[in-house]
Amino acid sequence: MTLTIPTLTTERLTLRAPINDDFAAFSEFYASERSKFVGGPATAEQSWRMLAVEIGHWGLRGYGRWAVEETDTGKFVDIVGMWNPHGWPEPELGWDLMTGFEGKGYATEAALAARKYAYETLGWATAISLVAPKNDGSRAVAKRMGATFESHYDHERFGQLEIWRHIPATQAATEAQNV
Repeated sequence: MTLTIPTLTTERLTLRAPINDDFAAFSEFYASERSKFVGGPATAEQSWRMLAVEIGHWGLRGYGRWAVEETDTGKFVDIVGMWNPHGWPEPELGWDLMTGFEGKGYATEAALAARKYAYETLGWATAISLVAPKNDGSRAVAKRMGATFESHYDHERFGQLEIWRHIPATQAATEAQNV
């Protein structure tokens, strides 16, 4: 099987296929307490499997999450994109900001590019983001993107999550024209 994972660019970021060289930063993030809302903390072995799942999602669904790097430095800063594993209530737009890159707007910038791809290329009419109730940073990203709280969802492993509904594709297209 050959995977084709497109590359997207924003003003400061490049969204590209995850690669083995991302593992050190990925593993560091998943070993930290910061990963508690997205399946961590995890061992290096578990983190490697999670990185492989990110790549495999592209093969199984035809879309997935990109590794995000600072275009100027090549540093791996985020993993962002579309996510819909078995057991999810519907396709999600998700992000995991790597350690040390908080407060720069990278998650929002990358997630907006991913949402545009989901709407314009994949034809999604809408998207959600699932946010752990105590994950204030992730909730702030969803709000900056115009998402609104919709309801709660009980996941078998992560417990109760908040469903944040993104603006519909039609509204996003109109807003993009007005910029």
